[in-house]
Amino acid sequence: MQLSEFARKILLSENIEDKLAKFEQPLQDDVRGASFSVREPVRPLNLKFAERRQAALMPKFGALNDPYKRGVAHHIMANHELQALEVMAHVLLKFPEADPEFRSGLANVMFDEQRHTRMHIERAKRLGVTFGDLKVNCYIWKKSLEFMSVLDYLAGLPLVFEGANLDHSLEFAAAFIAVGDEKSAALMRVIHEDEIEHVKFGLTWLNKLKDPEMSDIEAFAAHLHYPLRPEKARGTVFQREARLKAGMSEEMLQMLEGTMAAGEE
Repeated sequence: MQLSEFARKILLSENIEDKLAKFEQPLQDDVRGASFSVREPVRPLNLKFAERRQAALMPKFGALNDPYKRGVAHHIMANHELQALEVMAHVLLKFPEADPEFRSGLANVMFDEQRHTRMHIERAKRLGVTFGDLKVNCYIWKKSLEFMSVLDYLAGLPLVFEGANLDHSLEFAAAFIAVGDEKSAALMRVIHEDEIEHVKFGLTWLNKLKDPEMSDIEAFAAHLHYPLRPEKARGTVFQREARLKAGMSEEMLQMLEGTMAAGEE
């Protein structure tokens, strides 16, 4: 299968199983086509993006003793992972001229995103919430429409959204442990380890593609589109060791560590 066909299936399939299907690897990349862009991914009716005020809200950690509320949390995180997957597919189609190694590396990240989405869907179902039962937001997708280059993507998704999840994943793991849900906590720890590699991928390519006269911090800041900004790239409990494993420079670590985590807007 061509990489472009893989991306189109994820972006344009109405069936969630098609979006998350495993495909034989490696994918070919010799037929890329012209740049292709959409305003929204195609989704089944029950997973269409809702207005922000209509979408389900993440339960507070104190409410997670209720299994249903934990199911709601996994449902929301499944939608986050699915949005990230759709954004990555969009990047492959929107920037067909991108470096072949970047494209193949991004496909490997997408396989992880498919798996993460399936994991959250399955766990939510075990807790009484079927994927599609709740209205979902479009926060990650909406912000991705500002990406005008691969560098914009690298600054925005791997380094902000996935960077913040280095913290959020372990925050949720601790919250699930606090209510005795080891299975949900273990799921979050798996995702945390994968996110280290995803952030590493983003940092590696930011440094390869940025203006050599710019530092990594300067390139990161230059390719963020408000409201994405450095303080969005962290959670409440800053996971310094995870970022070191991802290859983050001491200068960027200090910059992020000195910011205050920002909530969703």
